[in-house]
Amino acid sequence: MLIVPLGPARIETVVSNSRFIASVDYAESVEAARGFIAAVRREFPDASHNVPAFIVGGGASKTEFCSDDGEPSGTSGRPLLAVLRGSGLGDAAIVVTRYFGGTLLGTGGLVKAYSEAGRLALERVIRAELAEFSRLEIALPYALYEPFRRLAADSGATVEKEDFAEIVRMVVATPSGGLALFESRIADLSSGSVAPKRVKTFMARRSNSFSLAG
Repeated sequence: MLIVPLGPARIETVVSNSRFIASVDYAESVEAARGFIAAVRREFPDASHNVPAFIVGGGASKTEFCSDDGEPSGTSGRPLLAVLRGSGLGDAAIVVTRYFGGTLLGTGGLVKAYSEAGRLALERVIRAELAEFSRLEIALPYALYEPFRRLAADSGATVEKEDFAEIVRMVVATPSGGLALFESRIADLSSGSVAPKRVKTFMARRSNSFSLAG
């Protein structure tokens, strides 16, 4: 099970008049991580440094990256990546932006400042589970609409789309691990008259409340 950011987080600290702004977000691919880094650099184009790090994937397919972005070698990028590793998060990108305040921090001071800014931002991240979901198309009579909505909520499924015509047509995403049980409960609810159509499987973030994040 891979734990990932549910959404973005940001904090700001000041160390000896230098501002450190740490920004974190979910990155499902190396391209997405690099896109996030580029977006932060565009947001803070006048910053002294925008120090990035990311971890994408897990196991043998994990990709890691960091850069000192002009800071003395080893004082910012590697410490930031170490903090990200220690957080237990995957598919995560972080950038610590620095506005130099006129006071040199020294090697140890820079390591501490970047590490602390990264740690505080990562502590603020809301965590989610990256899980496989199945998307289903379901057609049911109006009499079953409200009972089905309750069943879906109880099963951790998310209703993505609804169309109300002569019958109700819905698109629902449900955790693949519980798909067989969900389909069985639908059959019980409808006395076998409703048969979900499996459309596709996909990976998505799931919070503790079972809500999906795109």
